[in-house]
Amino acid sequence: MTAVSVISGAASGIGRAAAVRLAARGDQVVIGSFPGDPHDPEETLAGVEKAGGTGLIAELDVSETASAQAFVAAALEAFGRVDHVIANAGILRRAAFDGMTDDQWDEVLQVDLHGVMRLARAATPHLGEGGSIVAISSIAGGVYGWAEHAHYATAKAGVLGLIRSLAVELGPRGIRANAIVPGLIETPQSLDAANSLGPEGLRRAGATIPCGRVGRPEEIAGVIEFLSSAAASYVSGQAITVDGALTVAMRD
Repeated sequence: MTAVSVISGAASGIGRAAAVRLAARGDQVVIGSFPGDPHDPEETLAGVEKAGGTGLIAELDVSETASAQAFVAAALEAFGRVDHVIANAGILRRAAFDGMTDDQWDEVLQVDLHGVMRLARAATPHLGEGGSIVAISSIAGGVYGWAEHAHYATAKAGVLGLIRSLAVELGPRGIRANAIVPGLIETPQSLDAANSLGPEGLRRAGATIPCGRVGRPEEIAGVIEFLSSAAASYVSGQAITVDGALTVAMRD
């Protein structure tokens, strides 16, 4: 039976790459698209169809419970089931901690942590044996701290605790939960110089990574494919770092 994968933040970056990768293996893919996202989900759908797959674009604002529930309902209406949840949606905002407002803190937590919870919570009642949840964390929070990004790092660290708990709670139902901890990946988010490293920052950082470069969204998508497949049938509660050996390298 054809599997159905729902993906948040699928209009660009890792989410888009995951949609195309999962479609290529035969999944029906539900492309979560935030209305305020400047990236075009139709381009993701075109990639899915070029890969020989079937896709559906559905509106999703993970900061709202009703939206997460409606997104899952759209998947069920279109395809009749949900098998794999890819919780990828995230935002990044630069803000020094000593001047950070409650609203700035809450905005990032609502998407990057609570949004993972909302999507997983909406989908979990519909997952069956062999189902999976894959959430995207980050080396910021998952491994390192990051100045001027305490809210982001806190959210991404929280994702790991959530995933470990879901693995324990859902395991008896045959549902697995894992996290991916990406390193420096060239995405629209990391290319945003105002809130992240920007093109020049990524170029400089790539020279310090043992693999000699920053990563590509497709390289994270490959790990998503593995974790949401039968090949990972006994992998649950794990956080897999994909960073070109950045976080294990001894510094001179």
